[in-house]
Amino acid sequence: MVQKTFQRSQRLESEIRSILSETLLLTVNDPRLEGVIVSTVRLNRDKTIARIFFSVIGDDERARRAADGFRAASPFLRRELGRKMKIRVLPALEFARDDSFEYGDRMERLFDRLHEEGVIPPEDSEDRS
Repeated sequence: MVQKTFQRSQRLESEIRSILSETLLLTVNDPRLEGVIVSTVRLNRDKTIARIFFSVIGDDERARRAADGFRAASPFLRRELGRKMKIRVLPALEFARDDSFEYGDRMERLFDRLHEEGVIPPEDSEDRS
């Protein structure tokens, strides 16, 4: 039973992500949401809340504008989900910035700098397979 619920949640999360991504790309005309990527969707246990994580290139101001855009577009996006999905209870949408890409980039630059300074020895190309 737990495995079945987990698989259903994953399918729903994937479907929500796909629909929202397509809607943002083709339908939403808000300039605050241009270039915004829906990176992950997470449903709570009872599937009443969908937390939408988005990525945006730029500074904190750009991320704030994107969050404002999502707040304004939320009723429309939820309506689109309801139109395109066949589920009994449509989850409420919450939006949050996904900063994992920036974190990964920051770590990569840190490792590069440590390599350049000789703190970490360069990677041996033979060890990579």
